[in-house]
Amino acid sequence: MADIIRVNGLHKRFGEFDAVKQISFAVAEGTTFAFLGPNGAGKSTTIKMLTTLLQPTSGSIEIDGHDPVREPGAVRHSCGIVFQDPSLDDDLTAWENMEFHGVLYGVPRPVRRARISELLEFVELHDRRDSFVKEFSGGMKRRLEIARGLLHHPKIIFLDEPTLGLDPQTRNHMWEYLHKLRASEGITVFFTTHYMEEAERNAERIAVIDHGEIIAAGTSTELKERTGAASLEDAFLQLTGREIRQENADPSARMRMIRGRR
Repeated sequence: MADIIRVNGLHKRFGEFDAVKQISFAVAEGTTFAFLGPNGAGKSTTIKMLTTLLQPTSGSIEIDGHDPVREPGAVRHSCGIVFQDPSLDDDLTAWENMEFHGVLYGVPRPVRRARISELLEFVELHDRRDSFVKEFSGGMKRRLEIARGLLHHPKIIFLDEPTLGLDPQTRNHMWEYLHKLRASEGITVFFTTHYMEEAERNAERIAVIDHGEIIAAGTSTELKERTGAASLEDAFLQLTGREIRQENADPSARMRMIRGRR
């Protein structure tokens, strides 16, 4: 199975702070990959580099055969992204949010309309297509964000804490959608989560990042065997420590605030 994501010696520095330190990993096409780490470990910074939102300080990235720095357009068309923070327009309907995204990605109108209808059916929101997003629950919004991220037929979908704050029923439904999508379209799923059972149940491979470095990688079983832990959560705590981490702002956001004060 070919690798659809290749990362080699990836490094990101903000001023004097090294957010990501020379990390290397690969993700096979059509698999589900979990990227785990405590708060401030470098997860979101890495995803932003993979998806063209940040340029690396050094190292190389290959996404579906393309370099995010030299070929950002090609990489963006290969990827769908669902970030932790909501990004829908609450004053538009579900259909209008999808339509706007499709226009931005240059999806031809007949294809776009058919794809929107198909995806809204897929995430069980077609009957609410003309409802304003501000009327939706958190779970409905997350399902719509996933549908929107899939609109342009990406080969990879990046999900940054996709089920944060969702109830167990909604989390299970979301993963059912993603598993069906992998089966029907062969999409690769790259996700971060703080729910260890979610990673253990859904990821074929897992990488653990802490203080900007990948400290372990393998299957859930391999990580448990390596640490002698009974569960992935126990393995994670043994690898990263048990002290409470502060909720750190994204380094790029911190740098923007610092510059704004000057």
